[in-house]
Amino acid sequence: MAESANNVVETINRDCHDFKSLLSSSDRDFLVRNNGDQVKIDSLKGKKLGLYFSASWCGPCRRFTPNLIEVYTELSTKGDFEVIFVSADEDEESFNGYFSKMPWLAIPFSDSEARKRLDEPFSVKGIPHLVLLDENGKVLTEEGVEIIREYGEEGYPFTPEKIQELKDLEEKAKKEQSIKTILVSRSRDFVVTSDGSKVPVSELEGKTVGIYFSASSFKPSADFTQKFAEVYSKLKENGEKFEVVMISLDDDEESFRQSFGAPWLALPSKDKSCEKLARYFELSTLPTVVIIGPDGKTLHPNAADAIDEHGIVAYPFTPEKFAELKEIEKASEATQTLESVLVSGGLDFVLGKDGAKVKVADLVGKTILLYFSAHWCPPCRAFTPSLVEVYKKIKEKDDAFEVIFISSDRDQSSFDDYYSGMPWLALPFNDARKSSLSRKFKVQGIPMLIALGPTGKTITKEARSLVMAHGADAYPFTEERLKEIEAQIEEMAKGWPEKLKDERHEEHELVLTRRSNYVCDVCDEMGQVWSFYCEECDFDLHPKCALEKETKADAKEGWVCDGEVCTRAS
Repeated sequence: MAESANNVVETINRDCHDFKSLLSSSDRDFLVRNNGDQVKIDSLKGKKLGLYFSASWCGPCRRFTPNLIEVYTELSTKGDFEVIFVSADEDEESFNGYFSKMPWLAIPFSDSEARKRLDEPFSVKGIPHLVLLDENGKVLTEEGVEIIREYGEEGYPFTPEKIQELKDLEEKAKKEQSIKTILVSRSRDFVVTSDGSKVPVSELEGKTVGIYFSASSFKPSADFTQKFAEVYSKLKENGEKFEVVMISLDDDEESFRQSFGAPWLALPSKDKSCEKLARYFELSTLPTVVIIGPDGKTLHPNAADAIDEHGIVAYPFTPEKFAELKEIEKASEATQTLESVLVSGGLDFVLGKDGAKVKVADLVGKTILLYFSAHWCPPCRAFTPSLVEVYKKIKEKDDAFEVIFISSDRDQSSFDDYYSGMPWLALPFNDARKSSLSRKFKVQGIPMLIALGPTGKTITKEARSLVMAHGADAYPFTEERLKEIEAQIEEMAKGWPEKLKDERHEEHELVLTRRSNYVCDVCDEMGQVWSFYCEECDFDLHPKCALEKETKADAKEGWVCDGEVCTRAS
């Protein structure tokens, strides 16, 4: 058996792999179907193969498998392409349940040695992993998952030449972009209305079109759809030549129908072009509204924030309009006050720890930190204790300081539990101001900490980084304070050598380096700001430890030397 395994590895390492040696074992010359039928490995001769490393417990695998099934089904009529499932399941029941949905072949679950020995030579570091081989057993690519996602059956026969051809076509399409090249596919030259009626793409020519990527199951998308629908309706009422084509990323028909927040248009549910357009426009966030001008060229990669903040005023989404909006934002920032930020209609208060309402007017004149956070967010839970400590230290020195928690928690119970460990103020759970504040400060992720000065103007959106680097010393978070801190840091290192050798790390010279936080590799204590550091070995030596011997050697009995100064020991 050991000799057989060695032969397989040797075979795999050659340019072309013999399918029988690759997929068989000493007592097995067949693969299996999900109904138990055995298929001789010899029958694969002359076919192109996909080795599909996957498992039922793997979420990304379960999401990718339907894509591969669709491509496999499309290519099955050619009769020269086969997929082999190489399972990473841990028990036969899981294997059988997962394999029952697959139309292709598999290495039997019982042959664990054959399955495992394929991992290393085919660089299986994670799953799903799809290796594509030509009819001669030559590896075409180990990036089969990405190719299937990007090109589907159009990528067949998956040769480097074919993939390059498709990439060249994409580049050409971008250069010659029109509303037709964007929305028309080989099998479809129309978009649909909410009732399923077909509208020719040609009717969109000469109009400004918003390509709206959405998923109704994603709350930010669902919330934005309502706002966008209002803007769309107003523009249509005004007779503007504007249209929206929704690209739904929902998985089911019901969610797709829910995405119709207005009588706009859409690509059909689960249309293959949906994922292709997501790649074409390099989709990175939801919601996204790509604006296509009347000439078919892209005017703006994502106007969602502008629509959310400015509504109909953002139309027609041209560069000139966005420049105008930027000037409006600058003017707004120049006149910003705490009340203009936190008061909306009758909502003119925040909550105190006792549940009492604290008027925003009573906070005017204080330095305020707006803390966007949530209990379900691990980085938030890790940062909150540090912020609590900093908050208490600052409050001891200056009462004209406050933090306001702005929650992204999913329910009242989670909010209450998380807020119970915070000593500051908060917006009520599910407060309507939360979404407008997130838009205003462009909160893309949490935790996020915004510092507002006594006048209510924004000091910095990077207060979290300042707190992590300098703690309470960062207060009041102004540019002037940061310059003071920088001067203190430089003063701290005055007289210290730029480099030194130390017997506790003889391999390399240690370089005086700015390090935000580290653990000294000699004394195991936390260090900040300065370290004598070896980048190659990731070795930190605290200045206290590094200079200890040097100062002792310089000092006479009864004196202590620290850097440039020697003082009499007390």
